[in-house]
Amino acid sequence: MTTRIVVLPGDGVGPEVTGAAVRTLVAVARRFGDAFCFDHRPIGGAALRAEGTPLPAGTLTACRDADAVLLGAVGDPAFDRHPARSRPESGLLELRRELRVFANLRPVRIWPSLQAASPLRADRVAGLDLLIVRELTGGLYFGEPRGQSADGQQAFNTMRYSSAEVERIADVAFREAAGRRGRVVSVDKANVLETSRLWRATVERVAARHPSIRLEHQYVDSCALALVLEPARFDVILTENLFGDILSDQAGGLTGSLGLLPSASLGDGPPLFEPVHGSAPSLAGRDIANPIGAILSAAMLLRYAVRAEAEARAIEEAVDATLARRCCTPDLAGPLRVTAASCSEVTAAIIGEIASSGK
Repeated sequence: MTTRIVVLPGDGVGPEVTGAAVRTLVAVARRFGDAFCFDHRPIGGAALRAEGTPLPAGTLTACRDADAVLLGAVGDPAFDRHPARSRPESGLLELRRELRVFANLRPVRIWPSLQAASPLRADRVAGLDLLIVRELTGGLYFGEPRGQSADGQQAFNTMRYSSAEVERIADVAFREAAGRRGRVVSVDKANVLETSRLWRATVERVAARHPSIRLEHQYVDSCALALVLEPARFDVILTENLFGDILSDQAGGLTGSLGLLPSASLGDGPPLFEPVHGSAPSLAGRDIANPIGAILSAAMLLRYAVRAEAEARAIEEAVDATLARRCCTPDLAGPLRVTAASCSEVTAAIIGEIASSGK
């Protein structure tokens, strides 16, 4: 069977890194005999420029009909002063809502060859391998009412959660933990927020269905500190939308570069895969963006959308081998004190590893 993949290059470095991910998937297909069909569609600022909307109807229809969606990035400073619904980011939020993807998985690991790139001491990050499970369609980002006063002097957002929303994301976290080290830290602010008290009580009920998993609760500020002081102690971090957005970027900094981090957004519709980094407009068109986050997102696509574990591992092993040779883009080359490679060169090295390891 042919896997239908809609590719949304998006803005900034998005076209470069999604191009790298697509070339990697083609190399995997060649090695394993898979069949992928790629359908490129606009989103974000690119869609606003071309069609006047951040999520064109044709893009949304194609995504709904796909087996998986691979996204680059959205964000364009040219639209920063536009109304919220006419900004690139609103296209991504709408896409998540329309695809009904509510569980965002963000794995964070330290590659052995990159410990020197971390801003923390090597002994602090050694063994770092955690998964942030972030609720994706609730909380402040989607809660109503929201808005701004007519005089522009006041603004408001609503943080809202139902027990059903919390229960379904908690189930995802406990299932993921069962395939890892069996520990979940649920992050909230239950000493202040009513939504967090609902969150904590619901997570406790879900935990009772997973007796083999060890559950711990932690306030978000305490978790932020612990991610710096002892990051390797975490296995699965479960949290709501806003907290997860912030903590995953913080955790990404521990690895030395956000450009390394992939993500998967899962739910009731076609899954969405994207690197954690933004559009980085200052890097666009210079062939220096780190493609690894997007390439590892392609590996997650194979694992979660195609159920092709061997192919996913082949990509991850190729990334590991490439980094072990100190072949990396400038974001990592500086801290490692090695000569920087381009985005294209890193991609070619990863594809070469995939091809050679299959012989």
